[in-house]
Amino acid sequence: MSNPVFFTPEGTLDGLRPGDSFVLDGSEAKHAVTVKRLEVGESVDIVDGAGTRLVGSVTAAAQGSLTVLAADVREEPRPAVRLVLVQALAKGDRDELAVETATELGIDAVIPWQSERSIVRWKGERAAKSHAKWQSVAAAAAKQARRAWIPEVRAAVDGSGLASAVAAADLAIILHEDAKRPLRDVLEDWNGRASDGGAGAAREVLLIVGPEGGISPREVTKLSDAGAVTALLGHHVLRSSTAGPAAVVLASDILGRW
Repeated sequence: MSNPVFFTPEGTLDGLRPGDSFVLDGSEAKHAVTVKRLEVGESVDIVDGAGTRLVGSVTAAAQGSLTVLAADVREEPRPAVRLVLVQALAKGDRDELAVETATELGIDAVIPWQSERSIVRWKGERAAKSHAKWQSVAAAAAKQARRAWIPEVRAAVDGSGLASAVAAADLAIILHEDAKRPLRDVLEDWNGRASDGGAGAAREVLLIVGPEGGISPREVTKLSDAGAVTALLGHHVLRSSTAGPAAVVLASDILGRW
């Protein structure tokens, strides 16, 4: 069984080596001691959410702190091809469910999208709270998945902002039920061309998911003009909470991330 994972702020693991002791404190230590009831001798992972992982064993457990002896400290690099989920705001908690599942499956970043047909609106104080909630969901899911990286939740965008993100990406795919080409074909063709170019800087692929009402024709045209391509995910029309994670699974396989 894999070790339980606990987070520490970015940078706090810098410079640590095998044989060093690290003291985890705050809410994570409280959870480890009072909820998980970890005891001396048990193995744990401590990660900073930015790729550093400490693997070690508990040497002391108190109410507000957990002391861990490091057996290994390593950097886990990001994939050469990074997947970004563009998730349209959706009613209920469907968009948060998409973020949670996509994080468990390995998404690298998430962009909240205020699409034309989104019923939910992020404005003012609600926007800040909703963005923080998505960050919290991503962090919890990364912890569940034992990831060393917490996906970045970028600033919310409207149609113009998304068009700019599409133009900057190496590949942007609109998941659309009226598309003519299967997602697999689009990804395989792009991956083949990218591979022919040899190793280089990290590349970024956007997977764009609309709200329950779908992406409007005007939005499809605008994003296509910015460089996006449409692709058919499968034979069935998936919910907004399911489409993104399903695309992440397929893309991770085809792009050699798994």
